[in-house]
Amino acid sequence: MILMTYYDQQCAVEFAALQARFDDYFVEMAVECPYHLPHTAVFYQALFAPVPERVMELFLASGYRRNGNCLYAMRCETCSACVPIRLYPQELRLNRNQRRVVQKNQDLEIEFGPVQLSPENLALCQKFLSHRYPHKNNQAEGYYSGFFLTAIVSCMEIRYRLAGRLVGCAIVDVGANWMNAVYFYFDPAEAKRSLGTFNILTLAEFCLNQKINYLYLGYYIQSVAAMNYKSRFTPHYLYLDGRWQQVVKDKL
Repeated sequence: MILMTYYDQQCAVEFAALQARFDDYFVEMAVECPYHLPHTAVFYQALFAPVPERVMELFLASGYRRNGNCLYAMRCETCSACVPIRLYPQELRLNRNQRRVVQKNQDLEIEFGPVQLSPENLALCQKFLSHRYPHKNNQAEGYYSGFFLTAIVSCMEIRYRLAGRLVGCAIVDVGANWMNAVYFYFDPAEAKRSLGTFNILTLAEFCLNQKINYLYLGYYIQSVAAMNYKSRFTPHYLYLDGRWQQVVKDKL
């Protein structure tokens, strides 16, 4: 039997009341799967004006994600690969590889600031997109204007620099008791640094310092390498059958 925590029970009760008010504004949109799985992706989504921090928290706790000013959940008829994943930073136990990643990146400078549509950011984001998704005409300007920037919740960037040069950038939403990892891009030439792993460890440390209990990492997709590394953080929680369920893996 899987028991819901008091926090999740409270969120579920409050979110049910929200659904009664918001469901009429949500629509289903069918598109090609953005993760290149052989299924039609169905986004259940709605556009929002600014929402209170607690409302955003309730959506995250109910498995929803943010894309620009849009909140959405996946309702794909023939696929259930996208599983929301979150961490409790205070529970996180690093394995040997994650500790090595921390040591390997001690020479990086870490900056916190507002989301910036700067030439430096755009250049690195475009380099990342061109390397990671060469088959699509993805443009950094479109990612910032349509995905990263938002007017509905508080968000910020975490920038990683090597001797002053930008090598990674995370876009995150932040509340009093939650952080939502929206996107992370990095210099493909620095792939050996495992910057994706280092970024999550940095987010977890930030949450610990700010006494934030819930770190949402987006989707875990077992069959997609760029998405399944998130499961190496243990313990982690997956949103399955309408509940957050703990997963503990052996340490390596």
